[in-house]
Amino acid sequence: MTTTGAQRLRLLATRRMMPDVEARLAASFDVTLNPTDTPLTRVEVLARTSGIDAILTCSLDKFGPDYVGELPASVRIIATHSVGYEHIDIGLAKARRIAVTNTPDVLTEATADLTLLLILGAARGASWGDRMVRENRWGEPSLISPLGFDVSGRRFGILGMGRIGQAVARRARGFGMALHYHSRRPVADGLAHGATYHGRFADMLPHCDFLSINCTSTPETRGIVNAANLALMPWGAILVNSSRGDIVDDDSVIGALQSGQLAAAGLDVFKGEPNIDPRYRSLDNVFLLPHLGSATPATRSAMGHRAIDNIEAFFRGERPRDLLTGD
Repeated sequence: MTTTGAQRLRLLATRRMMPDVEARLAASFDVTLNPTDTPLTRVEVLARTSGIDAILTCSLDKFGPDYVGELPASVRIIATHSVGYEHIDIGLAKARRIAVTNTPDVLTEATADLTLLLILGAARGASWGDRMVRENRWGEPSLISPLGFDVSGRRFGILGMGRIGQAVARRARGFGMALHYHSRRPVADGLAHGATYHGRFADMLPHCDFLSINCTSTPETRGIVNAANLALMPWGAILVNSSRGDIVDDDSVIGALQSGQLAAAGLDVFKGEPNIDPRYRSLDNVFLLPHLGSATPATRSAMGHRAIDNIEAFFRGERPRDLLTGD
């Protein structure tokens, strides 16, 4: 039981969590849960934070300056049920002495698995193939149409060789792909799984029959997949994104898909999701998923428990394992 003196700490969970996570919250805190899948509005969140010690949220809730700046002084930690934390104004939280934590590691394997689904789904036409069967448009067999694209033995580029990028590289080796990567710095040889390092993103792109986006969203990476960089890739390349939607420029990607510069794309994340650019829905060469990277019961439970671990460590006076606002 988490207490301050004789009084239990008060926690607001802005979203529904897995049942085992909510049970642990109820056992450990004086918790206010969101019992529905309807997001709390900014006004509702702020109204519920009076006297609250901790907030457990996720990447769907945007804790920008208008949120963080108006939180009551009682709030001492914001724990996000996600790896990404661009939805939280970290600088303002730190200035207000509000700790912020995230949940890395526990969703690595699930997200890497899904990245492989995006690769195969985009390359082999899973989207249009599914529609053909469902819409009863599966006609006489043909040897020349419709066709997908080979995956095995192709050249594969990874933007961002962190935990998830490394897990994707390990899987891609099973397809005999020639691996390349770009990140801020090279990783140890054993973690690169034989991939060739490129110090400049532009230098890697000519070697990318497939490009997988696995970096975090930062001011440097937002919009980096743009028309100029897409033009450096081989004609008919395939793009997949299981990281963050704002890393790609939608106009550039859609234009490349329409022109054939990109033969296909597999996208699990989008800028402004769930209100995505509607043009994606009309393209037959895009395999679309609704941000399912961590969407397995085991992974979502592990994320929730990791967030609680961070909160409990903080209130024990320890440094949380995943502290983002430390020195």
